[in-house]
Amino acid sequence: MPQSSVPPAGIILSNMGSPSAPTPMAVRKYLREFLSDPAIVGLPRFLWLPILHGVILRTRPKRVAGLYASIWTEAGSPLTAITRRQAKALQEVMRARTGREVFVEVGMRYGCPSLRAALEALKARRCAQILVLPLYPQHGIATTGSTVRAFGTLALEHPEMQVQFAGNYHDHAGYIGALAATVRDFQAARGKPDRLLLSFHGMPASSVTKGDPYLDHCRRTATLLSSALGLQSSTYSMAFQSRFGPAEWLKPYTDEVLINWARGGVGTVHALCPGFAADCLETLEEVAVRYRELFIKHGGKEFRYVPALNDRPDHIAFLASLAEAALA
Repeated sequence: MPQSSVPPAGIILSNMGSPSAPTPMAVRKYLREFLSDPAIVGLPRFLWLPILHGVILRTRPKRVAGLYASIWTEAGSPLTAITRRQAKALQEVMRARTGREVFVEVGMRYGCPSLRAALEALKARRCAQILVLPLYPQHGIATTGSTVRAFGTLALEHPEMQVQFAGNYHDHAGYIGALAATVRDFQAARGKPDRLLLSFHGMPASSVTKGDPYLDHCRRTATLLSSALGLQSSTYSMAFQSRFGPAEWLKPYTDEVLINWARGGVGTVHALCPGFAADCLETLEEVAVRYRELFIKHGGKEFRYVPALNDRPDHIAFLASLAEAALA
């Protein structure tokens, strides 16, 4: 069939999002949208909203803006810039593989570019078939679930468009293979560490009792990756980062694991964040900077962060396989 007779397909790559600028005003706007989502903070609205608007949005934006400023690039937020590169690369690979017109847009769950803007851009290109690909390998109520719900509402406004979702690839061979290759490449350049830390984004422990499969998915990813790398259980650990507030979160906590390792005589650590498809504030600042300082402070000798999959060719090839199967 000639390519011109095949309707174009559209793909939306979605991630959490970032502020539009590393300023208190932009961060406040982003945090207001992000922390107003019940999927992110499950407290009753009458309890949470006064705290959000009366305390958090008054005190946190300035500090967080400084953190963003420390990682900001000429292309803007690392997460947004990398996701745009992923979209461009995926579009090229998909067109080469399928022989049809495929357009890939970035639509962040919070901030800009938005899911709505991505959908409208694909509609303008007359894409009747839309695939939404949330870049969260491990399914979570607060991540993939929130994106599916938000886009589902948008899709109701466009019943003429065929919308599909792909995701939850925590145990996919292509994903595990790309992670393993990333670790091997890093070790080939920097040497092997005493321990490998697999740090996933944290979630409130209560999410498990609500039926969230996130913890099981993280464990499965860690098991498959350690097997692919031939690791002994004593040479790696999975942990959870980025917790906030007084409630208990998924354990073990990344910072506590690092302190225990340092105090126990572990000299070198490499840290990988398998749940992050693109580098962002939580990897480039929290892990690569703050956790390194923490490890060294408590007696560790060397701490290195292994970059996320980002736009590595093997990662893009895997995403293309995922998208191609869904669109077929």
